[in-house]
Amino acid sequence: MMSYQDQFRGDLQSIEGTWEKLSQVAVKGAEYDSRERQPHPKCLKGTRVDLLDFIYGLLDKKEKNRIIWLHGTAGVGKSAVAFTVAEKMKGLKMTKETKVEKRLGGTFFFSRKHTKRRTTGYLFATLAYQLATNFPSIRGDLNKAIIENPALLDPDKSLRDQMEALFLRPLRKLFLRLRECPPLVFVVDALDECTPESLESESLDEPTSESELADLVYMLGEALCEPDLPIVHILLTSRSEEHIRKAMQTEEMHPLVYEIPVKISGKGVAATISLDGADVDNDIYVFLQHSFRELESRHPDFPQPSGDQLARLASRAGRRFIVASTMMKFIDDRKHDPRDRLQLMLELTSKMLPGTEVYKLYDRILSTCADPTLAYLHLSVVAALADPLPMSQISKLLGPGQGQGRRDSAYAATIYHRCSHRQQSPREYLSFVRS
Repeated sequence: MMSYQDQFRGDLQSIEGTWEKLSQVAVKGAEYDSRERQPHPKCLKGTRVDLLDFIYGLLDKKEKNRIIWLHGTAGVGKSAVAFTVAEKMKGLKMTKETKVEKRLGGTFFFSRKHTKRRTTGYLFATLAYQLATNFPSIRGDLNKAIIENPALLDPDKSLRDQMEALFLRPLRKLFLRLRECPPLVFVVDALDECTPESLESESLDEPTSESELADLVYMLGEALCEPDLPIVHILLTSRSEEHIRKAMQTEEMHPLVYEIPVKISGKGVAATISLDGADVDNDIYVFLQHSFRELESRHPDFPQPSGDQLARLASRAGRRFIVASTMMKFIDDRKHDPRDRLQLMLELTSKMLPGTEVYKLYDRILSTCADPTLAYLHLSVVAALADPLPMSQISKLLGPGQGQGRRDSAYAATIYHRCSHRQQSPREYLSFVRS
């Protein structure tokens, strides 16, 4: 079999060919603002204020390189925070004089839904492409490294070799130029979303390899310890997985990692900065209020829910934006009168304790179907797929259906879509149903 290096040697004999090949290997869908990630989860204005201000403050510090590890359970809004931070950094120039160079060095949003975004094999090629796009002066050195070793673009190549040639060398070239500039920022979201590349694997919801993810954390730590790099901060988000936590809290990593949640104090007041603190109840209230106003713009006769009703829904969300988002998806499904759906949602959630697991909400939504058994069957079918499908293809898979049966299938497909889109497993939900 022809090696990766032999296969592309002819394409990489010129600078233009090298850059073109890198652009092909780089995963555009992993960039924070890619079309593949639409609709982009982001923080509404006026929400997450303390958390975002705290993160921005850390990203402005120039004393030393850091990994800022933002972690929490599924559905608390990690990706929305990551997107918002990336958007902010992309809007900030490295210097007043520059027109191109921004503080955002690169982003990679992992996702188990997409083959090239559920492995670390494309991470450094993707970051290198974005970095060289932002700083054209390093493009020549990057091209040279790839011409010398085309296998660097092979996702099976040693991660350490990729990091050295595609990430560290270009950063070293920027050391003198960025010495007086604010820190460069990279955003890596959902590290725990790495899963096996084999589509035939029975464990698509499990991390690729706990040791591989730990090795990546260690390598990033080693890289940030280098003395000849510009000041670089990496915002890294993940669930609070034990193997990631252990890697972050080793003796070598501890001085480099700033962990959020974190307890802070100032002006005689102690507080905790986190994704699910007490202030999140108000943020979810704001999110629901904003969502209902958008709904009213399409349905002028829709009466806005009262403050008490909004507060009740926000409370039942249990400080998890995914629950609030699912509520709005149910109410605003465009196939029913939203007034009736709001009343039904208020009834459904009245039987739930605040903070109830999101799967219980899914269960109650499916219980409203004319034939819940059929809806669960359809959900089981799509959950068994080796690779997730978009909603349009799921609808074709389940068949045209008629009337209420078709709507029931749509509910099942929607829950499947929201599970996979929000870093949750439909199989986990089905396990909950069976328990």
